Amino acid sequence: MRPRKKKHGDERREACQDIIITDKTQIKSKPVIIEIGCGKGRFITELAARHPDKYFIALEKVPDIIVLAAEKIKNENIPNVNFICDDVKNLLNYFGENEVESIYLNFSDPWPKAGHHKRRLTYKSFLDIYRYILTANGKIYLKTDNRPLFDFSIEQLSENGFTMDNITYDLHNSEYNSDNIMTEYETNFSAKGFAINRLEARLFPAID
Repeated sequence: MRPRKKKHGDERREACQDIIITDKTQIKSKPVIIEIGCGKGRFITELAARHPDKYFIALEKVPDIIVLAAEKIKNENIPNVNFICDDVKNLLNYFGENEVESIYLNFSDPWPKAGHHKRRLTYKSFLDIYRYILTANGKIYLKTDNRPLFDFSIEQLSENGFTMDNITYDLHNSEYNSDNIMTEYETNFSAKGFAINRLEARLFPAID
């Protein structure tokens, strides 16, 4: 479903321009932690608040959605988050080799239709980008309620230079739930009884 156009959207985006990056020279420091597909910003807001010593960038390609996340960060007065309004395929316009500490993929579009698997954010072409920009011991954190996407992601990660651990098919009833930050989507769908799948992946071999 196409998001409804926000009232006064242009003015609201203009008010947030100081935290929306349009060029890689505006990135404050590296390595950086990024969330791909931040939605309305609940997750990145809480994550950045918990880790004020870290620097975060949230990517969202829909202008009328990213403004909601940016407004949340400004309203909470959280200084360690910037945003990029762009498509994930353009990540290399902003990040070079070994410049990203970790990547969060929360409830990415599962692209379930036949022939659409190459659009999934854990398809090989995207993993090639992540592998290039991640630091030597960099991590990918993945959450999804879509089991076919989760199984696909495990397969793609294992075939493309990543090793996985801390895998669960029911996050909210697992040992990993104590530190979990719920997204807006996660809150809604877990309330309806959907199990949440979660894993961590790192470049192989891992560096201690």
